[in-house]
Formats: sequence, structure tokens, C-alpha cells
Amino acid sequence: MTEAEKDKAKATAAAGVGAGVGGAGGATVGVLELAAQGAATGLSASVVIGVAAAAGAVTFFLGYKLYRHFKKPRG
Repeated sequence: MTEAEKDKAKATAAAGVGAGVGGAGGATVGVLELAAQGAATGLSASVVIGVAAAAGAVTFFLGYKLYRHFKKPRG
């Protein structure tokens, strides 16, 4: 495996972790929304969970890219 392939695999893993974390946070918010409004549907809770998972994936991916940018040796 080349260094470029390893970096892509690490970035994909970071995005996957972010999606998991975002999904868990979104599930919490979705459940709270259902409890608070009473009239909310499972669909609206699912939308909240999906949006949070996507946001988490993007956040972790960009954070990883920023980390790699600062970690690169200067020369």
C-alpha cells in the first residue's frame, strides 16, 4: 500500500468515526425532539439523525485534513 493510499484510508476512517459520533449525537437530539414535541414523527427524528451523521463525518474529515496539514514536515 502506498503512502497516498494509506492517507486516503485514514481519511475515510476519520469520516466514518465522525459519522458514528454525529449519528449518536443526532439520535440523542432526535429522541429529545420526539419527547419535547410529542407531535414529531419518526421521520423527523431520522432526518435529524442523518443530518447529524453527515455533519459529524464532514467535521471529522476536515479536522483530519487540517491535522495532516499541520503535521507535514516543513522543508
